Amino acid sequence: MPKKKLHITPAWVFRTDQGELFEPVIFRLLNGVHESGKLTQAAKAAGISYRHAWNLLNRAADFFGLPLVEMRKGQGTRLSALGEKLLWSEQRVKARLGPQLDSLASELNTQLQQLLAGEHPVLRLHASHGYAVALLPEFSDRVELDLQYTNPAHALDILARGESDLASFHFPASPRRAERIMALYQDQLDLDNLRVIRFVTREQGLMVRADSERRFEGLADLADPSVRFINRDRHSGTRTLFNLMLEEQGVDPAAIHDTDQEEFTHTAVAAYVAAGMADAGFGVEAAARQFGLGFVNLATEHYLLVCHRDRLENHNMRQLLALMRSPDFLAEIDRLPGYAPDRCGEICTFEELLASDRAE
Repeated sequence: MPKKKLHITPAWVFRTDQGELFEPVIFRLLNGVHESGKLTQAAKAAGISYRHAWNLLNRAADFFGLPLVEMRKGQGTRLSALGEKLLWSEQRVKARLGPQLDSLASELNTQLQQLLAGEHPVLRLHASHGYAVALLPEFSDRVELDLQYTNPAHALDILARGESDLASFHFPASPRRAERIMALYQDQLDLDNLRVIRFVTREQGLMVRADSERRFEGLADLADPSVRFINRDRHSGTRTLFNLMLEEQGVDPAAIHDTDQEEFTHTAVAAYVAAGMADAGFGVEAAARQFGLGFVNLATEHYLLVCHRDRLENHNMRQLLALMRSPDFLAEIDRLPGYAPDRCGEICTFEELLASDRAE
C-alpha cells in the first residue's frame, strides 16, 4: 500500500474588513524579486503571470498604503523597505514554527499509517533540529520514522524511559571539548548500555551578514558594544557549545549585547540575522548559506544518534542503518553546506569515538 504523507506549512492570509485581499503567493513573488531583481523572473518563479504579479503588488500597495517594490528604469526591480520587512517576517515565521509543525506532521503521519496498514512498529526518534536529520523522513519508503524535535537533555530522558528508540546527541570533534560536553550530560549517558550510531559532522560558527563578514574573526568580536547578537535557546546543544567556547576564550556573556535574546533553531537564528535584526548569531553553516549570510567557521562537531544496544537488531533499526549507508542518502548529505557523512551508520561506543578523534 502506498504511504500517505502529510505536510504542514504555515501560511499568511491578509484580509480587509470585507474579506480576503490577496493570497500567500505574494511571498513567493517578493522572494523572487529579492533574488533576481526582475519582476518577470519573480512572476515566473512564483508560477503566476506577469499581469497577475502586478495586480497582487498593486492590491498590496492599496492595502498597506505603501509599495512593496520599487522599479527604477534600467535598474530592474527591488523590494521596498516594507517589502523586505514582510519577506523576512515570513521567513522568520517559517523558521520558528517549522520544527514544531514537522514534529506534528510526523506524529499525524504515524497515526495515519497505523490506521491504513494496521498496528506495526514505528521507529521513534527524538532529536535536536538539524538539516541532516531532517532528511531521514524523506525516505519513508525505506524506514518508517516518527521524528520529534526536542533538546538533547529531553531526548536522552525520553530514551531512558523507553519512550523512544533513538535520541540525537552532538559534541565537538575536539576530544577535550567533547569530554567537557559529555560531563554535563553524564547522569543521562548510560555508557555501558548505550551505543553510538555515527551520522554526520557539521560546522558551527558565527552567522553574519555578508557585508560585515570581515568584521568578525571569533567570539571575542561579539563583545563589541555595537554588535547586536541573537542567541540559541538555553537548553539547546548549540547553546551549550557556545557557552563552553566563550568560557575557553575568556569572553564574558554579559558583555555581549542581547545575549538573552533567543531563537529555537539554527534556521530561525539565520533568518533573524538576515532580516537585519541582529549582526551575528551562532549556528551551523547550512543555515547561514540558506539565507545568503557569511559564515565564520569556529568548530566541527559530531551529530550522532544513540540507542540502547539491545535495539540494534530490531528490523526497523536495521532498515535505518541500511538507509544511512546508502549512496543516495549520502549524496543528499553531501549537498548540505558544512555537513559531511561521518562513517554514516557505523556502530561504536562513546569511548571508541573519542579514541578515534584523539588518533586523528
